[in-house]
Amino acid sequence: MEIAMHKKLTITVEEEIYDALLRVVGRGKISRFIEDLVRPLVIGRQLDLAYSDMAADEEREADALEWAEATMGDVADESR
Repeated sequence: MEIAMHKKLTITVEEEIYDALLRVVGRGKISRFIEDLVRPLVIGRQLDLAYSDMAADEEREADALEWAEATMGDVADESR
């Protein structure tokens, strides 16, 4: 299991936003709330790159296509 390292980040927001965060999210939970919102926007790009790398692997793609076509044949043969 990988232990996540945390870094301190200082940001500036309007007072209205800060007050709303305190009211909606609660004191001590703002960092996690912001992290959960931001994560898919910045980490998701790494996932896209990984999928691009996999798609570029022609041998892997050929194997995947062969498997998918075999599976479709199995499904087509099933009685309903």
